[in-house]
Amino acid sequence: MSLKPKKISDIPEETKRIAGLSFPKGNIYMQMRDELGVFYEDAEFASLFPSRGQPAYSPWRLALVCVMQYVANLSDRQAAEAVRAGIDWKYALSLELADPGFDYSMLSEFRTRLLDGGMEQHLLDAMLARFRKHGLLKQRGKQRTDSTHVIAAIRVMNRIESVGETLRAALNSLAVAAPGWLGQVAHPDWYDRYGKRVEEYHFPKERVAREELVQTIAQDGMALLDAVYSGGSPYWLKELPAVRILRQKWVHQFYVMNGRILMREAKNPPPASLRSNSPYDPEAHYCTKNSVSWHGYKVHLTETCDDDTPHLITHVHTTESTQQDTDATAPIHEALAVKNQLPSDHIADAGYVDAELLVRSSDDYGVDLIGPVRPNVSWQAGEGGYTSDEFQIDWANKRATCPAGVTSVYWKPKKDRFRNPIIHIKFPQSECRICQNRSLCTRYKKGYRAIGIRPQAQYQALLEARRKQKTKKWKKEYDRRAGIEGTNSQGVRRFGLRQARYIGLEKTHLQHVLTAAAINVVRFSNWVSGVPLAKTRTSAFEAIRPMAA
Repeated sequence: MSLKPKKISDIPEETKRIAGLSFPKGNIYMQMRDELGVFYEDAEFASLFPSRGQPAYSPWRLALVCVMQYVANLSDRQAAEAVRAGIDWKYALSLELADPGFDYSMLSEFRTRLLDGGMEQHLLDAMLARFRKHGLLKQRGKQRTDSTHVIAAIRVMNRIESVGETLRAALNSLAVAAPGWLGQVAHPDWYDRYGKRVEEYHFPKERVAREELVQTIAQDGMALLDAVYSGGSPYWLKELPAVRILRQKWVHQFYVMNGRILMREAKNPPPASLRSNSPYDPEAHYCTKNSVSWHGYKVHLTETCDDDTPHLITHVHTTESTQQDTDATAPIHEALAVKNQLPSDHIADAGYVDAELLVRSSDDYGVDLIGPVRPNVSWQAGEGGYTSDEFQIDWANKRATCPAGVTSVYWKPKKDRFRNPIIHIKFPQSECRICQNRSLCTRYKKGYRAIGIRPQAQYQALLEARRKQKTKKWKKEYDRRAGIEGTNSQGVRRFGLRQARYIGLEKTHLQHVLTAAAINVVRFSNWVSGVPLAKTRTSAFEAIRPMAA
């Protein structure tokens, strides 16, 4: 399909008239078009289409339909039907009432073009540019971030099902890529054993029979891998994704001892960041956070939280489920800097904050990262002893002085067990052994005190953060973070954020971008209509607190 960008036409008069009669007070899609105009232009998507070929359907309309589809939480078929039948949809899309619309498959094709061209983020960024033009986004305002888990669009299987289905997926992939080769190496029993989905098996209840089944699947997989990696097979077979997943699965689940293939013990699995449960979505990993366990991904939503503007989502960051929140802070700041949407205050929970990030956020981006830092967890802090925070540090002369007035004799930069840079400081053994306050300072058998502190900028930032978070002003500012929980709830309850619609991290991220765009449209409509923000729910007992006081 080729694209010849055209100017967006005005709303046809008949469409405008009938829509006005049908919706005398307007609705969300009509408000969107009347107040903000059109978010996208055909020319913005020109790079996604060839210069020659059959004319493509207008990409600005497809992009807007994708957003409206998520506003209404519709499938592709339902969205295409809404374009044909919905007067308000025709109004937003500048279509004649008799316009027949398009086939629903165009939406899937358009999303694929967006991903191939790396333009999925543009669907949100172009909308933000329009909001900024209308004064609804502040430069250097306040923003907040939080994450929530996303369940992958796969069936979670037990270990036997998982290895069997992985082998079956590899056989199906090879049957498409090299049917002649596979027909020569496949054992006759494989057709009965792997011709149908493994979850349809009637697994034996007896332990011995189950072990025999696992042994059979393991041997079949090894036989297939041996055939693929043999010298006489086409070299490119081993590069097929399903074959690579099969090899990885067998490494993770089996080992060879005395010529026999054995399954690894369930209590000693490989790291969750390496293993996958389904061969159809190897990027979806198992993760546990607090009391929640899931197979899938994690999405980080960042939104504005100024009092005089609508709370609009400015960035979406989708990651594998096993990635720590601290690893998301820097990429979020970098992305916001690219779109010129950095906040002055960035409010997040403890998962997004550490000493290094406090310094980097301030020095690299001019952002005040507001969130609780980890307290001093040493035994001294728990028992009222001398913590490292109480030592006086002379950075210029590279020495420290303890609360008893003793000066250090050793100062050397090192790495801690997490590979973070620290400065290792020791005090003289002769002084520490005779100190009257030794019981408050050290339990070290050799008798001297040693401390490890962060480099100067991080150390000072950490102390300042610990001091601030004890003040009422900081606590009041941090209270703003609670609002992002409502955003996660809105995304889950109204827009299906919890469940991935598509397979793979890249496509799931596109879903999250469209979800964020849909949330922004809804929030803009509520802002224009004067709908107030929902109040935090309180129990009946808590509500009488002022009366009791």
